[in-house]
Amino acid sequence: MKNVVVVGGSYVGLNLAESLTKTSEGRFRVLLVEKNSHFQHLFAFPRYALTTKVDTHKAFIPYQKSRLGQEGLIIQAKVLSLTKEEVVLDRDVDLDGQKTNKIPYAALAITTGTKLSPPSTLPGSEKLDGTAYLRKHAAQVEASKKIVIIGGGAVGVQMATDIKQLFPEKSVTLIHSRAHVMSKFHPDLHAVVSQRFVELDVQTVLGRGRVKLPEEGYPTDGREFEVELQDGTKVSADFVVISTGQVPQSEILASLAPKCIDEQAFIKVKDTLQIQDEKYPNIFALGDIAATKAHKAARPASKQAEVVTANIQHILNRQEGKEEELEKYEVTDPAAIHLTLGIEKSVIFRNPRQDGSEGSEEPVVMHKDDGKFDMGIDVLIVDTFAGLERGTVEALVESKEKHERQRRTPGRVQVYDQDGSGEDSTNDDEDDEDAENHR
Repeated sequence: MKNVVVVGGSYVGLNLAESLTKTSEGRFRVLLVEKNSHFQHLFAFPRYALTTKVDTHKAFIPYQKSRLGQEGLIIQAKVLSLTKEEVVLDRDVDLDGQKTNKIPYAALAITTGTKLSPPSTLPGSEKLDGTAYLRKHAAQVEASKKIVIIGGGAVGVQMATDIKQLFPEKSVTLIHSRAHVMSKFHPDLHAVVSQRFVELDVQTVLGRGRVKLPEEGYPTDGREFEVELQDGTKVSADFVVISTGQVPQSEILASLAPKCIDEQAFIKVKDTLQIQDEKYPNIFALGDIAATKAHKAARPASKQAEVVTANIQHILNRQEGKEEELEKYEVTDPAAIHLTLGIEKSVIFRNPRQDGSEGSEEPVVMHKDDGKFDMGIDVLIVDTFAGLERGTVEALVESKEKHERQRRTPGRVQVYDQDGSGEDSTNDDEDDEDAENHR
């Protein structure tokens, strides 16, 4: 039986693997290769790294082989490299009764995503290591009095507001190299966040250049020190959280198709989501790792998974001599995010569509106050592993727009109160400029 291999078992990879399984009809089996022992709810890590009062283990869910059918497999291993026909692993695994570190594939999808700064990305690959790290980090936050957060993307904003609401007596300062936080979004989102910062007394240092990161890192023993910016500004701290930048995990393709990796290390893809190398029509990349023009979030990635599922079927049919056209992925959605602003409060924000339709020149803002301390992770666990499709930011926005068109006022921001549920993951860490290694 042919192997269709998916490399990377986070949200996009798991979604794709399950989608492929549903369409396999016994023609192929799906092998999901993932280095981590458990599925990780990454969206919860920033909060779970701030307080020891959450059940940290809930952010780590065992993978369920049954989701990939009778023939499918979930293989815990790290992919070192690719050849034209095989995936090369960092260890021997059991496959068809034999020990091997090479897996042949008829088609392959890369969903390795990007690596963020800890605690958004954890060291190690085992659940116990991950829970221990988060709880240790949370204990350090709880023991600190002057906390500095470097980076004004989604993670930085979330952590700043969470810390200040959980521990109002602590000093919290967010440093961002640009004048506006959440820089990839319409400036109105900065205004929303700034108002929440005022409510919680979160201090900010904006637009003064990068932070000079010490080569040895910042102290974590509780003593006070200074965080220095390029312009000479100094901020007193006894604990620092760095939430800047994202490192694309594209190295597995480097030896096979290095020209398919762009200057930022994302994988260049065609509109069919095949990698941009005619020699390898059966290799695809999607999600955060793919250099599409789409925002790095759940809704675009879900659409990409649909396209790749269909195109892998077409590619396998071509291998059998059938001529079939591949489907193309088109970016249709503006950037959108569900951003927490403390424990209960959050905002759903979508950039303007700018497609000429009524109201399309203005962003959409939907305020919510139904947040849960554990981020509702129990419900999300059920949704993820019961095959249920979660509500997304864009779906909520579209539904609200349909019923609220008459209430729109030209030239004003559309603001709604939203009581429904819905989440959208995002990799909005545009803050690569916030920090530099100081050597």
